[in-house]
Amino acid sequence: MSLIKINRGTPRSVANPFSLFDEAFGGLLGDRASKWPEPSRAWAPPVDISEDEHGLVFTAELPGFDKENVRISVEDGRLTITGERRQERKDEEYHRLERVYGKFERSFSLPTNVDPEKISASLKDGVLTLSVPKREEAKPRQIEVNVQG
Repeated sequence: MSLIKINRGTPRSVANPFSLFDEAFGGLLGDRASKWPEPSRAWAPPVDISEDEHGLVFTAELPGFDKENVRISVEDGRLTITGERRQERKDEEYHRLERVYGKFERSFSLPTNVDPEKISASLKDGVLTLSVPKREEAKPRQIEVNVQG
């Protein structure tokens, strides 16, 4: 009788035909057994969106990016973040490439209660933060009650 290993986790990628070889012989030959590059794949940075009484805050992970590599635009009620991560050194022989390179684009529909003219952006420690303030008329306000008597 033989045992068959069943992997109930994340299915392995069939895009790389050498992944089975890496899985079977990677331990025998060491971590750097595979010299076959992973196929190129599209990527996009993860983005968190939060809201408070002042507006929306978009937070995107962009490690290794400079402001020259990121573009932010607003058009027809859509906020778009685009950029490109370039591979630093192409002349080296890699044993494995796991970081993804290339262009990305993320677009988000903005609600009508925000002021796209007052959007601000900052990039610090690989985190892009976009502040999208609400219009003054959309912000909550207190109304004073006059007592007559």
